[in-house]
Amino acid sequence: MTLPEEDTNTPRAPRGLESSSPSVRLRTAMRIGTTPDPRFVDELVERCAIEPDFSVRETLTWALTRHPSSTTVPRLVDELRSERAQARSQALHTLSKIGDRRAWPAVTRALLTDADDEVARSAWRAAVALVPEGEEPGLAGVLATQLGRGGRETRLSLSRALVALGEVAVPVLRGATADPDPRVREHAIATQRLLRDPDAAFGFAIEEAKRVVALGTNGQEE
Repeated sequence: MTLPEEDTNTPRAPRGLESSSPSVRLRTAMRIGTTPDPRFVDELVERCAIEPDFSVRETLTWALTRHPSSTTVPRLVDELRSERAQARSQALHTLSKIGDRRAWPAVTRALLTDADDEVARSAWRAAVALVPEGEEPGLAGVLATQLGRGGRETRLSLSRALVALGEVAVPVLRGATADPDPRVREHAIATQRLLRDPDAAFGFAIEEAKRVVALGTNGQEE
């Protein structure tokens, strides 16, 4: 007897996530997201932790957002305790896309200051997306401890997170302009520039900040 197509295809869908072909994995993730099934949430999350292809990872995240947050959020929060950096990073990225503020307590200081830049960057984005009203100043204070960290992309991610918090970031940035570390001062001054003018180019803001620091000022307007 031939089973209905839905019975033969749906249970087999996750097998495609193990294919050596990125295009097959991507199509499989799209198929799961198009017809969400809670049975596949674990497989999607597990694949996120090891998937090497960016486009496939984004499709896996999209597929997870298509499932009920009551199913996905607890599983993703569990993943934040993984020893694998990519597992933590992708779980945070997906939580930011889902936008369920019940996940906020799981975005801990340890994740916001994670030694892995990709994890930290994902945590910053997730925190800004999930922070409850009234918690913004505390978040800004933690984010400010990371000023001067990493390369251009890491610093840009942090600046964007602080800019997204708005005026609550002003006091911590002002304080950071007096930091003894010139990299912290430069980053703080550049972020102040972006806060005043979000359309400004980050590279230009950094170069301008370097000149300010070299002149021995803190970039504050009179």
